[in-house]
Amino acid sequence: MTKLAQAFQAFDDYNKQDPHAFTWDGLTYPQEYFLALKLYEWVLKLNPDADEELLLASRSQHIGRWEIPRESYPDGREAYLKWRKDLALFHAEKASSIMQAVGYNEEQIARVRQIILKQKLKVDADVQTIENALCLVFLEFQYEDFYPKHPPEKVVNILRKSLLKMDSHGHQFALNLKFSDQGLHYINEALNSIKQNQ
Repeated sequence: MTKLAQAFQAFDDYNKQDPHAFTWDGLTYPQEYFLALKLYEWVLKLNPDADEELLLASRSQHIGRWEIPRESYPDGREAYLKWRKDLALFHAEKASSIMQAVGYNEEQIARVRQIILKQKLKVDADVQTIENALCLVFLEFQYEDFYPKHPPEKVVNILRKSLLKMDSHGHQFALNLKFSDQGLHYINEALNSIKQNQ
């Protein structure tokens, strides 16, 4: 078994411990396991020639996410940002320890950490690919369930922020996804808001 296959198996085994379930097409999966597989698939669609470090990052981007729940931090934006930062560091550490265990060198580990921590977004092509893929996973698998539970202005604002993180390559894939009429309406509102502010 290659190092990549060993790392994937370790990442997947870890994410299969997620107590939260995700149901898609009538089948139920551990949530982070399912989302990690879909992130990996989107990375390959966006960049069929993705290098090993990008593939490793895609499969471990949110590894063990359930271990640091949002509820363990206070309410408010400052606490939310602290939670997101702590989560990213946790994911990077977890991925690093697994990579080290299967024999990756420090340079490769450092590169995967850089991608997981999303350093140099809009400059680093691999980091941009991960950001595109994360937004596409949300839009394809989570968005239609998400938007009916929130006020329209919040939905449009979240979409606007997500679309701004993406590049034109990511936007092309996003607009080819299938959405409900209402879901597409919010996306168009977000796109119009971006155009008006350019």
